[in-house]
Amino acid sequence: MTPEPQSTTGTHDPAPGPPPGCPAHGRGPGGLQRLYGPGAEDLGRLYEQLREEHGPVAPVLLHDDVPMWVVLGHAENLHMVRTPSQFTRDSRVWTPLTEGMVRPDHPLMPHIAWQPICSHAEGEEHTRLRGAVKAAMATIDHRGLRRHIYRATQRLVNDFCEDGHADLVGQFSEHLPMAVMCQVLGMPEEYDDRMVHAARDALKGTETALASHAYVMDALSRLTARRRARPADDFTSHLVTDPAGLTDDEVREHLRLVLFAAYEATVNLLSNVLRRVIVDPRFYARLNGGQMTVPEAVEQSLWDEPPFSTILGYFAKQDTELGGQRIRRGDGLLFAPAPGNVDPRIRPDRSASMRGNRSHLAFGGGPHECPGQDIGRAIADVGVDALLTRLPDVQLAVEEGDLRWTTSIASRHLVALPVHFAPKPQQEIVLGPTLGALPGQRSSGPTSPAQPSGPLLAEPVADPADTGVPPEAGSGPFTAPEPVARPSAWQRFLTWWRGH
Repeated sequence: MTPEPQSTTGTHDPAPGPPPGCPAHGRGPGGLQRLYGPGAEDLGRLYEQLREEHGPVAPVLLHDDVPMWVVLGHAENLHMVRTPSQFTRDSRVWTPLTEGMVRPDHPLMPHIAWQPICSHAEGEEHTRLRGAVKAAMATIDHRGLRRHIYRATQRLVNDFCEDGHADLVGQFSEHLPMAVMCQVLGMPEEYDDRMVHAARDALKGTETALASHAYVMDALSRLTARRRARPADDFTSHLVTDPAGLTDDEVREHLRLVLFAAYEATVNLLSNVLRRVIVDPRFYARLNGGQMTVPEAVEQSLWDEPPFSTILGYFAKQDTELGGQRIRRGDGLLFAPAPGNVDPRIRPDRSASMRGNRSHLAFGGGPHECPGQDIGRAIADVGVDALLTRLPDVQLAVEEGDLRWTTSIASRHLVALPVHFAPKPQQEIVLGPTLGALPGQRSSGPTSPAQPSGPLLAEPVADPADTGVPPEAGSGPFTAPEPVARPSAWQRFLTWWRGH
């Protein structure tokens, strides 16, 4: 997009702007819509307005009125990410950057600035770096991973099950992905409240974000040094010993990429699925009545509320056309899963179930498609299933309208999910939960009517010899659970069929 001349009515103009509701509200130079500030509080609604005005590709302004395109169409997003001959992740070709329009401390620079990592590389370098990451991912034992997710879930639920109330974001969704990723990377001893807080703080961009980022990077540096000296059977060791010969800096940077990307995406995914199940009686009824499995519920959430709303960014390597718009060499484009997933050309009825359809944009596509998406799915599948089995009567403790989100161009993060339930005894980690039917009472608020009940399969009994997260990350002494009946042959078959 050819940059528009900066006008005297930019972001620092002291003159009052148009009132909310005015067609000019949120407009910048050239009449382009800003994706920040007044008028951009509801980006979902704004994207639909842009779709009506411009079609599947729309011109917009980022912070400081930097021009960009946002790709709203499903087909257009896929074409962009699958055509590396025309579009690159290398921001060094971005015209506003080369012409000095983007200041070094631009708020989105951490997302846009080129880094020597596989998600920004091209050609042989991309093949070398991504090949090492994918090879390390391929060594993960997914059955063992699911057992670890189950045990980590039980430890977290043990921490609050006797209270009868909890915040499922702060006490569950923000902890489970970190417990799992620390195990996958090979540093389970680093998982604790401080690591969770540091990751959240670094991603929020607060005043202490740099210190929090340094704390996480220090842990990854120590891990890299340990595995360089003494390789083990974990993701980091396989990355270190890969024939591609990654340097310590390359290993550390890719560990950071994997940890932060997987963490933020899975926190949002877990929170979204749990909120949907708890506040939407119809959604829960389909899940609990057998019309929908937990994995299908996760996929539906990936369609409706992808963990990342947009990805910054892609850049045109040549003059081209996309969605009826003329894209100039050096233009920047936002890959946008959220509006792309609700493109009316592929979803004319947004309320319709997308069961069995995995063609959503939540994990990207093309050469830079997320290589760790199966880990995120496993965390959500097992975590949600195990939590709902332990707390089948969980209900929202506030009105749905009181829930709050922090919203940015990149994502929409649920701040808290306060719930209440009948207090439950702690459960020994080596035992699986009851395989019986769930009570049907689940509400979208304190007074919603009860829903029909049905079976929800639990995870299998864990192997006592298979160690989990360190003891300090878990709970105190356990109360022995009530005796449970041996699962029926059909239940055992279904458990086996699900791959456990």
